[in-house]
Amino acid sequence: MAKKKILIIDDEENLCKFVKINLELTGAFEVSMATNGIEGISVAQKTKPDLILLDILMPVMDGIEALKRLRKDKDTFRIPVLMLSAIGYEPFKIRAAELYAERYITKPIETSELKAKIEEVLKKEG
Repeated sequence: MAKKKILIIDDEENLCKFVKINLELTGAFEVSMATNGIEGISVAQKTKPDLILLDILMPVMDGIEALKRLRKDKDTFRIPVLMLSAIGYEPFKIRAAELYAERYITKPIETSELKAKIEEVLKKEG
């Protein structure tokens, strides 16, 4: 079975590397990373991931703006997005839902739980 492509867009590089390694160790995922919204949109357009993990608070372009742009782009509007943020701020959750984010997950999260949520969304999409 082909590995599912996951894109992590998060400015916390160590977290990205940790999540990338742990997801790739499952053997089910191929993971790429971007450290801000602008870079993330570019990577998403080029690689067409099966799912995006998107942080909210980032420099250059925050996750809400990145999500807006992903949803307006013909190449990325159908890619499921899981918001992954240390901030459980209700207005962020509401705005993400309005922009059709699949889930809003508050960090920290166990790798097994994250993998289960990713698989749940991918199964629903596929």
